[in-house]
This record gives sequence, C-alpha cells and structure tokens, in this order.
Amino acid sequence: MRAQGYSERVPLSPDEYRAPLARAALHAGEWLDSVPTRPVKPREGIEALEAAFARSLPEHPSDPAEVVDELARLAEPGLMAIGSGRFFGWVMGGTLPAALASDWLVSAWDQNNGLRFATPATAAIEERAGAWILDLLGLPTTSTVGFTTGGTMANFVGLTAGRGAVLEAAGWNVNRDGLTGAPRVSVLVGAEVHSSVELALRYLGLGEPTRVAADAQGRIRPTALAEALAAAEGPVLVALQAGNLHSGAFDPMRECIRVAHEHGAWVHVDGAFGLWAAASPRWAETLDGLGEADSWATDAHKTLNVPYDCGVAVVARAGAMQSAFTAHTSYFIRDDAGIPDPMDIVPELSRRARGVPVWAALRSLGRTGTIELVERLAANAQALAEGLTAVPGVEVLNDVVFTQISLAFGSDERTRAVTQALIADGAVWMSGSRWAGRDVLRISVSNWSTDASDVTASIDAVVRAMAAADARR
Repeated sequence: MRAQGYSERVPLSPDEYRAPLARAALHAGEWLDSVPTRPVKPREGIEALEAAFARSLPEHPSDPAEVVDELARLAEPGLMAIGSGRFFGWVMGGTLPAALASDWLVSAWDQNNGLRFATPATAAIEERAGAWILDLLGLPTTSTVGFTTGGTMANFVGLTAGRGAVLEAAGWNVNRDGLTGAPRVSVLVGAEVHSSVELALRYLGLGEPTRVAADAQGRIRPTALAEALAAAEGPVLVALQAGNLHSGAFDPMRECIRVAHEHGAWVHVDGAFGLWAAASPRWAETLDGLGEADSWATDAHKTLNVPYDCGVAVVARAGAMQSAFTAHTSYFIRDDAGIPDPMDIVPELSRRARGVPVWAALRSLGRTGTIELVERLAANAQALAEGLTAVPGVEVLNDVVFTQISLAFGSDERTRAVTQALIADGAVWMSGSRWAGRDVLRISVSNWSTDASDVTASIDAVVRAMAAADARR
C-alpha cells in the first residue's frame, strides 16, 4: 500500500546531470573568456542584484538546465572579476586551471571528508597535499596539516592548540574544566596584528591581546617582545606575522621565537599570504627560524591561487591539535592506523574536501613552478611600485619586500579621492585602507595571471584616477 502523501518519481538517471553540467560549463567558459578584458568592478550594485533575484519561491519544480541559465544570466552583472590580472584588492588570488577543474570534481564526488575510513580517496589526497606544503615551506615534517575555510579559522586552529598546550603546562585541562577559574592566558602580538588573529582570540575567550611595539614597516621589535614576555605572568601565547597587511614585512622569526620559547610561550605565525614566501630561497634569510614556531596559518586561496575557500592550519604538535578538536561518538568508524582523521584537526566534523584543489595546484606547478609563482607575484609588485614611483605625486610608503604596496597621493583627502576615482573607473581594483596614520591605496599582488600588460594598464589607471580626482576639486 502506498503511504499517504507519497509522490512516485521516476528513478534517478545519471543523464539528469548532463544538461545542467553542460550549461554550467558553457557559462563558466564564457565568464573565464571575459575576465582578461572586462572591467574588474561589477556592472551593477547590490540593489540591482537584490531586485533581479527578488521573486517568490516557485510553486513547482523547474528544469535544472534552465535554472543554471537563469542563475548565470541574473548573476553576471554583479560579479567582480576577482580572477583578473588587474585585481589587487584584499589579497585575493585567482584560480589555477588544475585547481578549478579539480574543485568541480570535489563537488561532483560530494565526499564529506571527515573520516579516513569513509572517504579514503579525498583523505589520502589531503594528506599528500599537506606533506607537500610542509616540504615546500620548510616546516617540520612531523607537523599535522588541516584545511579550514580561510586564514581566520587557520589562526583559530593554531591558537586553540596553543591555548590547550600552555594551560596544560600550567596544570589546567581546558577541555574538561573550561576557562572559568583557569589561569589567565596572556597573548602578545605585534602592534599591527591582523584582525583575523584578534577574531580568533575573541572566539577562544582570550580577550584583547597585548600589543607589542613594531617598527615603521610593522615588524614586531624583538627587544619589546622580550620585555613584554618578562612582564607577562602565567601561560603565554605569542602571535607573529609572516607578511604585514600593508607593507608585506616579516617579523624577525628566529630571535622572536627563541625568546618566546625561553619564557615557555607557544608561538603561532599568521602567514595568510606571506608564509608562501618560505617556498623560495629568495626569502630564506628573511624567514630564518620560521620552522621553530609551534603553529602556522596560511591561505591557499591567496598566493597558491586555488578556488575559495581554503585555509591551511599547521601545528607542530599533533597531540595539541587532536586534543582540541577530536570528537568521540559511537557511529564514527575509525581505522587502526593511528593517524588523525581530517575532522580531528579542524573545527568542522562535516566539510567538502577543500584540500583536493591544493593537491591539484601543487601537482600542476611542481616545486619549481610554485617557486616561480611566488617570485613572479613579488616581481610584479616591484614593477608596479617602480612604475608608480615615477609618477609625480605618488608616494610608495612601504619597502616593497613581497607582494604588498601602500600608496599615498599627498593629503588624506586627495588619497581618498584618487581611490574613489580608481574604483569608479573600474579597469583595475585596488582597495583603500589606513596605515601608519595615513589614508592609503593598498595594492595586493596575488593573481597568477598578472603580467606586464596588467602592470602597465594598472599604472595607467592610477594616473587616470589622479587626473579625475583633481578635475573634481
């Protein structure tokens, strides 16, 4: 007997996927074809897009291929060409071909990459991608690598492991007893710490960190850190920076890590985009001692150019990572290898296999290609800085040591006006910010496809924006 309300349906056929996937591939190809020449800014703003999508939920099913067509048509005017070689905002990379294609496979496979036993293919791929990252960046080969949504959660993972470790050393089990009544954990950061570290500390219930003096490029001062460590009481976390948001500068790793460890502190390195510099011998001296830290965070969707979203959390002591994130329940099927499951090392029990595009990106690049990618990004930043320095009225405020450039155009008012004119022009995208007491136009060179023509077009766009800003005065 048929249950009441039951609606019979024809059994699923794999052919049902073919038409919508073909339409998605067509629209994706059209989008990618347009990126090199289209304006970077969206053609329409949020109000227009909200209006375009403002319709009631349909009463009846629709043809999947037609849904894909509608989605592509309605969304296109509101898409930012983040994959353009002329996009320099907010440290966002593009997408390498192998990484994009493998990400499509990740969605088709639809693996919940939590348990090695249940999803052995994607678990093995992520383990190998993690091993390659350790190798490339010169981090301890015994470290554990987890794939998170982004740099904020990668910082969260490292700092969570650190919080548990320093409290355990002080005789407190935070997993069992929580934070109420626990020894206060002091957190020391550079004066120009990124907000993602502060967010992670807020999530962890550790409150505002103590800011330690930094130099003119945003690098923490080792002598000031030593003084702060000497004054700190109880368990201590230290967060260093591999790549300042505005200058790209790196904290002096070896000296800072040494003095922090002398005081029993856990050292975490926030390297959202700059940690990838460790892949190249060019920054070996600058990052000397990096591998002596206890945890590291970076993004693969920045410098490595894999699709959003993909952060990378690395912890030298696997036990500290597992202690923080392992969940126990009877229905999880574990293997007997003694290797942590993917869900034991990041906050999520359920997640897509976001490390697969990392494997594909590194497999397609190889060691020399990865090094060349990192060095090319830095070279393009240097070329932009040199070209803009030659333009009268442009100030490059930072030492261009990696991929970040901060510009000013005289007064704060004029800098804001130039920034607004540049965004309105739309040919390139650079973001406004404030650094060292001044309004700045910040350039983040993160896209693998940026070339000499993009550099020239971007310099020309800044010159146009300056002229447009001056014409309005």
